[in-house]
Amino acid sequence: MDLEGSWQLVQWRRIAPDGTVSYPLGTDAEGLLVYTADGRMSVVMTGADRTAITGGDPLGGPVEERAAAYSSCLAYTGTYERQGDVVVHRVGGSLYPNWSDTVQPRTIVQRDGQLVLLTPDQPGSPVNELAWQRAGTA
Repeated sequence: MDLEGSWQLVQWRRIAPDGTVSYPLGTDAEGLLVYTADGRMSVVMTGADRTAITGGDPLGGPVEERAAAYSSCLAYTGTYERQGDVVVHRVGGSLYPNWSDTVQPRTIVQRDGQLVLLTPDQPGSPVNELAWQRAGTA
């Protein structure tokens, strides 16, 4: 499967070690993943129906409202390299600062024409399963 292009989020599921499934940004989350020909990537995912922040300053507003907005969005940008059935994201900057300057590998699975990316399976940790479809095909 060719990764290059734009992908729309279909669903983000988090599967706990006991098999319990949750949806970190809700079942109706939205997102866009972009892989460019020159090896760059970016992704943004948000919960649906997010509450607006008071005021017109995108960096201002009440702390509680900004915290709620932060908690309903995940975004990062960087470069990518495909290594067989794994895509390696080298994160340059991230809304979640702990991921800046890290390497984030994702196993690639093709399912029903969708690109499914899986976080590494680590004992005691959940696996995140992100299903994407080519942008403009929905």
